[in-house]
Amino acid sequence: MQNNYRVALIPGDGIGREVLSEGVKVMEAAARRFDFEFSWSEFDWSCERFHRVGEIMPTDGLEQLRNFDAIYFGAVGFPGVPDHVSLWNLLIPMRRGLKLYVNLRPVRLLPGMISPLRDRSPGDIDYLIVRENNEGEYSEVGGRFYTGTEQEAAVQQSVFTRIGTDRIQRFAFELAATRRNHLTSATKSNGIIHSMPYWDERFEVNGKDYSGVTTDQYHIDILSARLVLSPDWFDVIVASNLFGDILSDLGPATTGTIAIAPSANLNPEREFPSLFEPVHGSAPDIAGQGIANPIGQIWSGVMMLDHLGQPTAAKAVMAAIEELLASPDGVRTPDMGGKGLCRDVGDSIAQIVAGA
Repeated sequence: MQNNYRVALIPGDGIGREVLSEGVKVMEAAARRFDFEFSWSEFDWSCERFHRVGEIMPTDGLEQLRNFDAIYFGAVGFPGVPDHVSLWNLLIPMRRGLKLYVNLRPVRLLPGMISPLRDRSPGDIDYLIVRENNEGEYSEVGGRFYTGTEQEAAVQQSVFTRIGTDRIQRFAFELAATRRNHLTSATKSNGIIHSMPYWDERFEVNGKDYSGVTTDQYHIDILSARLVLSPDWFDVIVASNLFGDILSDLGPATTGTIAIAPSANLNPEREFPSLFEPVHGSAPDIAGQGIANPIGQIWSGVMMLDHLGQPTAAKAVMAAIEELLASPDGVRTPDMGGKGLCRDVGDSIAQIVAGA
């Protein structure tokens, strides 16, 4: 087992800087307790850098990241830089250039958290969303025509390849086989005439190799309703890029706050470093106030520890998060109904991990 892990830190913008610091604090506590080390290297790739030098990430950025064991990422985006500029100049190039084609997003109601859904308790909401991360609806194919005239038009094409569709569906099947053997596919084949029937066809074909996994599929509209009405039905959900993005915001909202939701951008073949980030954005409206919730960042660190081959440390950090939230006296940030600061939550979790 490796004892020293080289991890690239990209705080990014807004609260990304604040929550990433707390994530590092907790990861260091886990490393000390379980006898391994991190070697951190920080990169200032952000909207602030864009204003300063005209680019968010340098042209050789992906090459700089190639030899790290993992990437620990905060958030990107800030007023003054259009969202599509910040996203398409940092996060999406990393996802595609490093072949991070799996976006894995756990949705779980933790002890001590109150769901906005009536009569739901821990155990009722516990599923994984497997989002295709490299193609689908998030495509650069298209353009604008007759700009500034009455005939102005915008065309946006989706791209679904057999390689891309099969590998994400098969990853989801294999993941479901390690849990409750139930996989749900998100589709919209009644209204999207080419890509979604193709997605459905490949789901049927791939499913033939996983006879032990029961399957169902829902159109995205009713699936969204079912995540609210019957979240206990679901185990693993596989979805295209856009559908997975939407569902993985809706799901965590049913667990009390999206601020605690983690995600992993994975290269399962480990050709390149995988990237771990909270689901929430840069939240410029609260940036600098010290009240951001760092749990999504810390839970993303749990996923990073698992990926790096430190499952015992990962379980200890997850247990610390749960212990803090389950305690009536546990510190909470304002989004969870408390008055604690970002650093207070990080300190408390780090102390629990350390056994203090």
